[in-house]
Amino acid sequence: MLENEIVSRPYFLRVDEGEASWFLRNRMTVKATSESTNGALSIIEATFAAGFSPPWHVHHREDEMMYVLEGDILFKCGDELFRGGPGSFVFLPRDIPHSFKNLSNKPGRWLVLGTPAGLDRFFVESGTPALAEGLNPLPPDFRKMAEVAARYGQEILGPSPF
Repeated sequence: MLENEIVSRPYFLRVDEGEASWFLRNRMTVKATSESTNGALSIIEATFAAGFSPPWHVHHREDEMMYVLEGDILFKCGDELFRGGPGSFVFLPRDIPHSFKNLSNKPGRWLVLGTPAGLDRFFVESGTPALAEGLNPLPPDFRKMAEVAARYGQEILGPSPF
């Protein structure tokens, strides 16, 4: 093995394991980290509040994908709209502005994937450690989110389009 070579190792997380953060009104639990995948990808199990929609934004470093586990979601990527429920998947290419809205009257749950990795650290650094079960009881800190987004090659372009 070379001195700078990174060795991948298998790992396993149970349903209630992973680094959990409160991000805006939501709960983000990191399942695959930048470190655990040698930078290949990030996977975050996200629980989004009923009616939640993030600001209109763009990622310049990674593509983002979402796989819906529970809920009804509307995605906007560029000028295109996609709507789906459990089992739906959307690919949001880097450099195309996007947002989404949880249309459900209860929290929605889906997997957020980022390639290459980096989304995991963005959610952890722009959120706060989840100190209890459930959604974020604290007011959103949009200023902190925008500052961290800039460090991770993201831009907040404006309010949610929904």
